Amino acid sequence: MDLQALFKQFVDTGVDLVWNTPSVFPWFVAMLLGAGIFVTIRLGFPNIRLFKHAIDCIRGKFDDPEDKGDINHFQALTTALSATVGIGNIAGVALGIHYGGPGIVFWLWVSGFFGMTLKFTEVTLAHNYRTFDAEGNVSGGPMYTMERGLGGHWKILAGAFAVLAVFCSFGTGNMNQANTVAVSAASDFGLSGWVVGLILAGTAGLVIIGGIKRIGAVSSRLMPTMAVLYTIGALIILLGEPSKLPHLFATIFREAFTPSAAFGGTAVGAFSFTLLWGVKRALFSNEAGQGSAPIAHAAARTHEPVREGVVALLEPFVDTLMICTLTGLVIVTTGVWKEKFPQVRPLELNKIQVKAAPKRPVTDRDLHGEHPVELADYEGTFRVREGKPEGLRFILNDAFVDEPRLLQGGKPYTGELTLRNGTLTTKEGKGITLALSGKMLLSSSALTARAFHEGFEETLGLGWLGNLVVSVSVFLFGLSTIISWAYYGDRCVEYLFGVKYTRIYHIAYTCFTYLGAVLALETVWNYGDLAMGLMATTNLISVLALTPVAVRLTKEYFSKVHKVYK
Repeated sequence: MDLQALFKQFVDTGVDLVWNTPSVFPWFVAMLLGAGIFVTIRLGFPNIRLFKHAIDCIRGKFDDPEDKGDINHFQALTTALSATVGIGNIAGVALGIHYGGPGIVFWLWVSGFFGMTLKFTEVTLAHNYRTFDAEGNVSGGPMYTMERGLGGHWKILAGAFAVLAVFCSFGTGNMNQANTVAVSAASDFGLSGWVVGLILAGTAGLVIIGGIKRIGAVSSRLMPTMAVLYTIGALIILLGEPSKLPHLFATIFREAFTPSAAFGGTAVGAFSFTLLWGVKRALFSNEAGQGSAPIAHAAARTHEPVREGVVALLEPFVDTLMICTLTGLVIVTTGVWKEKFPQVRPLELNKIQVKAAPKRPVTDRDLHGEHPVELADYEGTFRVREGKPEGLRFILNDAFVDEPRLLQGGKPYTGELTLRNGTLTTKEGKGITLALSGKMLLSSSALTARAFHEGFEETLGLGWLGNLVVSVSVFLFGLSTIISWAYYGDRCVEYLFGVKYTRIYHIAYTCFTYLGAVLALETVWNYGDLAMGLMATTNLISVLALTPVAVRLTKEYFSKVHKVYK
């Protein structure tokens, strides 16, 4: 078994333990939702009653240039949003609908609503326990909250969080982002993953070396631009045929509680399964409870922890309740989540499975369910006539590729090929580069791009423009998240080992950005889900333990600023 296969096996096992155990209602989902509901009730629904104050804060109403910190409220918000408003909003929602159906949108709303209070609480605590060095540079985040708020005997938990955050930065922070950009580039432009990886790694590296001030300056311009572009594109589709909206919302509510038997031919539908995918994709997108955003908000210029917490509660609102919702509505209203479309993809054997054709006919539904059909990986020599491979079936996105054809230079290939140990060679033993065409079930960013294409085509007759909106958004969303997450990992490395090791981390982070673009989609996303689940578990322990502190800080703060609203 090669290293990639071992890595996949390890990740798959870990994801099952965190996200699928027990199978009826996974423990981590219960913990995350339970924590959100608890702090929301304990703090008196700040996600509702403090919303106006949050808007006032980001408008600069309470800014004081004399306050300690590296960036202002708006830059802290946009830096954190740059990390949260990313691939999860485009590809993550699409992946959730691909596996869990339209009902996951409802659970996105639930997770986003309670996630607003989780984000408020963890950021307030992180800002309260942040530290400054001799030069006035700020350091903060859950690791400092655990050590200083819970006491030195909790330093082991703080160290565990920092280690998990570093590993998570290589998953949700960069590999997931790079992978989705690569999927989009392959689907829209036929670019290979290694090309995309080099572009992303090089671009991100130029910004990362400038630290939080450069990251804050870039994100404060990049994040609003990309969010507005994407939002306008989605609204053009949804408002083009407003008569569809009532049926659309009815479908989402129905599928949230009574999901269909199967979604897109890829998974058995069940209430817990739909809820799981909604919560999983919400956490990946808005990061509420994960502990990442407090690291950015700790650098904000303000002496009031609650004020920065109030700013932070806007993140799940913008990220999940607005942008994720728009993605989900566009995908569901266009119906593309359950259809196959003609595609041409590079034949990357680590992403496209090649199976020996079974003796009896099998369909997509046979691949999943309680007793799935097991198909053997193909090894050996096969014949290709006018692009038609003999004796093979190809699987992409957990579904068969219908009417597959192998192309070389855009033309049907004819000849004899050998596939062994994941390597494709000609009869003469030479390596060969081919593309696979056929009707494919879409997932990730390719599914969202198709939804925008269909929506723009039906509304404006400009399907290509819808594709362009998603392609540009995927690149900008992915790049912004990669840049912002580098700061999170940087802070955790400094906490663990000291500032001199951050440069090594920057190099490793850039390399992992490249790897994410060339690895298989499912493996990369599972790694990200595993890392963020473990990271969030350690963070939620401190959030729940220190909720009384957040309650006290909130009461003290509003007793001082109440006169502003008289």
